Amino acid sequence: MQKFVSTRTGMVLLVLLSVSALSGCSAVVSAGATVGVAAVQERGIKGKANDIKIEALILDQYVRVGLKLTTTIGVEVYEGRVLLTGATTDSRLSDQAVKLAWKVDGVKEVLNEIQTTKNTSATDYAQDTWITAQLKSKLTFDIEILAINYVVETVNGTVYLIGVGQNQAEIDRAVQHATGIKYVRKVISHVRLKKVIGG
Repeated sequence: MQKFVSTRTGMVLLVLLSVSALSGCSAVVSAGATVGVAAVQERGIKGKANDIKIEALILDQYVRVGLKLTTTIGVEVYEGRVLLTGATTDSRLSDQAVKLAWKVDGVKEVLNEIQTTKNTSATDYAQDTWITAQLKSKLTFDIEILAINYVVETVNGTVYLIGVGQNQAEIDRAVQHATGIKYVRKVISHVRLKKVIGG
């Protein structure tokens, strides 16, 4: 999904401040709720905070070079794995986005899912937003899926998933939910299996 840097960066920085505030005694209820959710995620509180930091630093890299990456490229980070999505008519932007992402400390992998396309309309964007909302809802209300461990992005009808699945059956179930949604053309999963202790 396309993201506009002014809004996205502001949100990322706000969350970073909220997480940082937890070390003091003035943590507000909303920050506490955010941490409560992070605590039950597979990546934990520190992992989520680190991912948010990495995302903010990548977006900052994009702003610094003065390219139009921020309005065409979406960035999601989970466990240091960076998922780049979006659509552009210039393949050089995609290459630049990947190179800049690798410059940020803590990045373990860069998954380049940026589409090179001639045209993306407002209708496509609206449909993608609708698809993402529908899938998030389905994952949230499915008691057999820990939805908090999944991140969803949709670009031109292609759904991208990243996160951690408790088992293959859960991941398959999440993919099935996605494929059953109207306007979805394809589903690409970068969800990894949970590591079993002693396994």
